[in-house]
Amino acid sequence: MAKKVIPEDARRRRRPTRQGLVLSERLIVETALRMLREHGSAGLSARRLGAALGADPSTLYRYFSGMDDLTLAIGEELIGRAMTGWAPTGDWQRDLRGLGLRIHGAYLAHPQAAVLTASRVTGRPREIEADEAILGILRTAGFTDPDAVRIYHAFIDQSLAFAALDAGALALAAESREADESMWGSTYANLPEGSYPHIAATADLLAARMTSSAYPAVLDMLLANAAAELAAAG
Repeated sequence: MAKKVIPEDARRRRRPTRQGLVLSERLIVETALRMLREHGSAGLSARRLGAALGADPSTLYRYFSGMDDLTLAIGEELIGRAMTGWAPTGDWQRDLRGLGLRIHGAYLAHPQAAVLTASRVTGRPREIEADEAILGILRTAGFTDPDAVRIYHAFIDQSLAFAALDAGALALAAESREADESMWGSTYANLPEGSYPHIAATADLLAARMTSSAYPAVLDMLLANAAAELAAAG
């Protein structure tokens, strides 16, 4: 039997916490995001989250069935932030590009949370809203349903994969991230031309480009390929 869904109002702890806060799902998720930013995923637990909120850890289970349920809520919050304020313009390539960059940017604003949630499927309203919007853009543009689903699949997986990849770099300690980035201007730039002619020929270009995300360029490639397919189909 499916678990009965209890509205948040019925679950809410109405007595303020020791910090004078009245708990809500949003407050818990926002506090979890802050803890992830400050301490990483290893620093997020029911005990630590309860301490940060000034509440007994058991109180959290009025709102979430467990920490995995909270993880899904964090993912839902990130995709919701990407969707906030977005509206289609009617230009399908412009709309998909803008939405892709919004999704990527929303995850990178919270890199530790992005690493934790980018691979998850929440099945929650804001995620469903995003999926509906993307499929609607493609079907309205004239793609057949099989093509719309195929391009949607590539689009959303590409967006989230780059979000996870780029967030992983941002989540590194600053010293490690700077060391990685410096490799392009030190190690790669000094490789001998006789052994590595192609790297040597492009060393300056690599040093200038490889420390930034490839996502916008890859997104443009995906959209250009989709546009060519649509034009070929008449």
